[in-house]
Amino acid sequence: MSPVKPVIVDYGAGNLRSVARAVARAGYEPVITSEPSAVERAEVVILPGVGAAADTMSNLTRCGLVEPIRQYIASGRPFLGVCMGLQALFSVSEEGGEHRCLDILPGRVRRLPDGLKVPHMGWNSVHQRQAHPVFEGITDGAFFYFVHSYYAEPQDHSVVAGDTSYGVTFAAVVATANIVATQFHPEKSGEAGLRLYENFLRLARKGVAFARE
Repeated sequence: MSPVKPVIVDYGAGNLRSVARAVARAGYEPVITSEPSAVERAEVVILPGVGAAADTMSNLTRCGLVEPIRQYIASGRPFLGVCMGLQALFSVSEEGGEHRCLDILPGRVRRLPDGLKVPHMGWNSVHQRQAHPVFEGITDGAFFYFVHSYYAEPQDHSVVAGDTSYGVTFAAVVATANIVATQFHPEKSGEAGLRLYENFLRLARKGVAFARE
């Protein structure tokens, strides 16, 4: 077992156990916690999530986690965001009004276009737009499992490592510096999803840069 213990942030959003199982299957011992001090000390942080942006930011604020997460990412340590954990990285979400998010990546979170069945729920292919070590061993166009009604629109399109089309083409994977985040749920995406966790955690353990190749 690797000495690295990934910290999975618990802010009341659910879906933690499936993330923890995926981390354990990848050969690591997960730590599920809502303690700000655990985030501050962490070597690896995973921010999962389901639900609305307003609730997410309210719960992160209530738990005292907003600044520890910002400072953790600013420190350059490895960070993985999943679903709402991707959307929360951006400046503003339009879900249920306009809500400030973590404002780590410039951009907005917008609702999927009218006329589509929402939420977008099920398997969809992800096209790799940037070479990135988190995709090692994952076929371009591999299918992953999505459940969401909103999508991130980055101001800087160079952070989009993978995209998916559902009425609109949107960022399915963003990656920059020490950040990797997915709109889909890799923990619910079979072997490809498990491989993504394995790749991310291997990179984190080795302390290598997440920079695109």
